[in-house]
Amino acid sequence: MKRNLFIVCAVFCVWAGAGYCAESLPEYWPTWRGPNMSGVSTTAVPPLTWSQTDHIVWTVDVPGDTSNSTPIIWKDKLYFQIAEPVSTEQEAAEAVAEPAEQAAPRRSNRRMTDTVHRFSVVCLDRLTGKLLWQTPVKEAVPHEGHHADSGFASFSPTTDGRFIYASFGSQGVYCLDMDGKVQWQQDLGKMRIRAGFGEGSSPLLVEDRLIVLMDHEDQSKITALDRRTGKIVWQKERDEATAWTTPIAIPSGREQMQVIVNGSNRVRCYNFDNGDVIWECGGQTQNVVPSPVTGFGMVFCTSGFRGSALLAITLGRTGDLTDTDAVVWRVNEGTPYVPSPLLVGEKLYVLAGNNAVLSCYNAKTGKPYYTQQTIEGLRGVYASPIAAGGRVYVVGRNGVTAVLNNESDSYEVLATNRLDDVVDCSLAAVDNMLYVKGKKSLYCISEPPQKADEQGM
Repeated sequence: MKRNLFIVCAVFCVWAGAGYCAESLPEYWPTWRGPNMSGVSTTAVPPLTWSQTDHIVWTVDVPGDTSNSTPIIWKDKLYFQIAEPVSTEQEAAEAVAEPAEQAAPRRSNRRMTDTVHRFSVVCLDRLTGKLLWQTPVKEAVPHEGHHADSGFASFSPTTDGRFIYASFGSQGVYCLDMDGKVQWQQDLGKMRIRAGFGEGSSPLLVEDRLIVLMDHEDQSKITALDRRTGKIVWQKERDEATAWTTPIAIPSGREQMQVIVNGSNRVRCYNFDNGDVIWECGGQTQNVVPSPVTGFGMVFCTSGFRGSALLAITLGRTGDLTDTDAVVWRVNEGTPYVPSPLLVGEKLYVLAGNNAVLSCYNAKTGKPYYTQQTIEGLRGVYASPIAAGGRVYVVGRNGVTAVLNNESDSYEVLATNRLDDVVDCSLAAVDNMLYVKGKKSLYCISEPPQKADEQGM
């Protein structure tokens, strides 16, 4: 599943997840959590209502397996990752597969394969859905299986507008140019995932480095790669077991960049230059999936497997912050397992577990606007909520999206929209378009054609 499946914008340059100037960020969706890794677009105005037949600009079949790679967008192109079985015996014979005796023990309760898979990055024209290129980067027999709700490519790429960076975890990290040509690749080793659930931590691109997290059952680590060459700049071991979170980055002090990683044992803040730990804080649950968000001088970290935790941690401290006054406020119920939190203005939204049950808190104080409100019509949620145009969009696994009024301090549903698909990927919003990647199809949703035509779309 998308394990990754999450910050305000820096004034002068990159914030989190990209290495380009901040003024260009709001226009596109360059990471799985959008501009600034926040899940918020300040420029997009996606539609309020749609259905399987209404407001659909185009629909294309999703190639590959059921991986939950959320699309990213730069200018008029859309990118995501796939893994698909090699189709012919000849191709399988030519593929370089890991010998079976070297593969890790497989879990009978999860989906497994002895089939060679092709791992690829896909590029579509986001205005028409036309396939522009599909670049295979590796062919191999996956050494482990994956969760039944997921696949072998549940990562999202990231871009700086010049290159596409894609991590396939145990299958390597790759840099491609905007035409799909591989520029470099890096092998960081194999991961052994708890219960054979599969991999899915997306990379973080910031300034001149690509940060790759590998938390698993063997030696976990975080690695900074030179984004131009793929060479290792620094690498640090982590005292963590399997997790699927994606790191974020924040500028601190005199433009010193820091990398923050959610974790079961500790939330940790790393020095961007050398990887040293600046501070750490305990208090999360097992199997951490959500990425943090930041704002108001704090970082908000959540988890929700076999427990509940939402911690608002003050930035700028050092050392062990566990149970100190650096934790400004906390919540111990109704926090998310897979979906990341969403911070829009002073409102912090969190789902409960993987359920369509929403709470909203004042990010500064922790005071609730409302708690554990059931979102009617949605069944299960893996995707992280997003915000655009004064609205919050929450999509359920059954393809139903609730559109909420972010400008209200009370729970208010503006519209409920249904697609005939299973949706585990997070949404992406650019201009007046909303992109929804389901198990069967990828949808571009906008205003009726005549309105889109009037806007030059």
